[in-house]
Amino acid sequence: MGRLRRSRVHKGIRDIQRKYRTKRYMRDIDQIHDDIQPENASKFEKPELDPELPGLGQFYCIPCAKHHISKESLQEHQKGKIHKKRVKLLKEEPYTQAEADAAAGLQRADTKVKKAKAEAMMDVTETNTTTSA
Repeated sequence: MGRLRRSRVHKGIRDIQRKYRTKRYMRDIDQIHDDIQPENASKFEKPELDPELPGLGQFYCIPCAKHHISKESLQEHQKGKIHKKRVKLLKEEPYTQAEADAAAGLQRADTKVKKAKAEAMMDVTETNTTTSA
């Protein structure tokens, strides 16, 4: 069993990594952003009892999309680094489809971002003209 034989044994590692990537899948930020909206948040306030979920589905962290066993477990989770990072990510407004199309060059750029940049450029040119005069 030489050196080449040992290196060829581990060819299935990529498949294992793919399996665990889908097993550990959490909801995406844009999906969670939709859950936070007031019209959708009401379904998470009083959930139905579900024996298959941890804590019967009563203790749910909306920003992280995780169920917890008890109220104490949920409170400990909310003090943690992962939860705080997730909340920070959710404060940013997600991109719209129109912004994505404009970035790809598929649509005319009538987005707020472009208008804000144009206004900023006008301010810069106005300050340059006043300082040079």
